[in-house]
Amino acid sequence: MRILILGAGATGGYFGGRLAEAGADVTFLVRPKRAQLLAERGLSIESPHGDAKLKVNTVTADTLSGHWDVVLLSCKAYDLEESIKAIAPAVGADSTVVPILNGLAHYGPLDAAFGAGRVIGGLCHIFSTLGAEGQILHMNAIHRITFGERSGGTSARTEALARAFAPARCETRHSPEIMQEAWEKYVLLAPLAGMTCLMRASVGTIMATEEGEAITREMFEECAAVASHAGHGPRPEARDLALGFLTQKGSAMTASMMRDLEAGGPTEGEHIVGDMARRARAAGLAAPHLRTALAHLQAYEIRRKG
Repeated sequence: MRILILGAGATGGYFGGRLAEAGADVTFLVRPKRAQLLAERGLSIESPHGDAKLKVNTVTADTLSGHWDVVLLSCKAYDLEESIKAIAPAVGADSTVVPILNGLAHYGPLDAAFGAGRVIGGLCHIFSTLGAEGQILHMNAIHRITFGERSGGTSARTEALARAFAPARCETRHSPEIMQEAWEKYVLLAPLAGMTCLMRASVGTIMATEEGEAITREMFEECAAVASHAGHGPRPEARDLALGFLTQKGSAMTASMMRDLEAGGPTEGEHIVGDMARRARAAGLAAPHLRTALAHLQAYEIRRKG
């Protein structure tokens, strides 16, 4: 199985690196500057699960040719259009596209570009970033990638992908319920992003305020109602896990969206909070906290763009 990874950043670089470390046939599609850095220094991973320094195969847009069995798409939502154009030459009739973006809004553009039959479901759980020298810094113990057929069940192609990941030094979940799992991650991520961006504070700081926990729980319930309307309400274990993260006293957790916002860059606000708010509106569900968080993020983008 030939696997193409878009980018060699904190997420795609980590999971692609773990595959390469395990001997899989992996190539990274990167920009020329990143390709040069990888050629000179290799792909470096620093992780509680073990460090790695790997010599990896790379291609750039002008050297990409042929079709690949699997294309793993890891990018920010605001780079999705550019990313689709970048991987398009690599996607053939028998290729499988595996997106591990946050949220759900990316499936429409991917289906339109490649056909729904080529795009399976995917998501990941990891807290990682790039260091000053381009190394991948894995910040905690969680490093899970999940994938499966969006229609449910398993297939020959998802089983083959599971076999490729089996020896890799990361947790793999080959899920027969991938869209249920994607919705459960989404109903955690949307209130985490909405609240930490709206309050410009960590979960623990929000919990230390008089109304922080109540507002957080209310925003979570808005998102859970949207998921339930779509037929994917969070199961009890997922609900407890999400609320545990969202209301943990003393927690330093923030959404990566807040970190993007504080750095003055673009955010995935429309893709995460905006999509959830619009789904609520289409379903006729009240979502006042989501609407407030979305207006806040939109106002930020208006100011950022001048």
